[in-house]
Amino acid sequence: MTTDQPNRAGDAARDLAALPAVEIIGMYAADLMTVAAIKCGLFEDAAGERDLADARILITALAGLVTAAAPELGSHHAAPLRDGLRSLQLAFREASPFPDEPGKGPGERLTGPVYG
Repeated sequence: MTTDQPNRAGDAARDLAALPAVEIIGMYAADLMTVAAIKCGLFEDAAGERDLADARILITALAGLVTAAAPELGSHHAAPLRDGLRSLQLAFREASPFPDEPGKGPGERLTGPVYG
């Protein structure tokens, strides 16, 4: 690499480092939500991508992120993340051929039971 070529990895890292923590958490939460929704079969174009085992892992990871970050984010930022998480937990239960009992679904050990 010559000194004339931009250091793309370094530039990307600096761009991310310039963002406030709340935006970084929001970006990653949105990515987890999107992929979990696809894995739950909520997108018509991605019907072949349904994978409830992966969805369970993604929703649990999202629950951990939201639960851990919420006190630092404040209710203004945490509320939409909690709402999205709850919607995914309910969608997972509906998509499952053998639904988990409330309190046993993905992420519910972190969030508490989710009822429809």
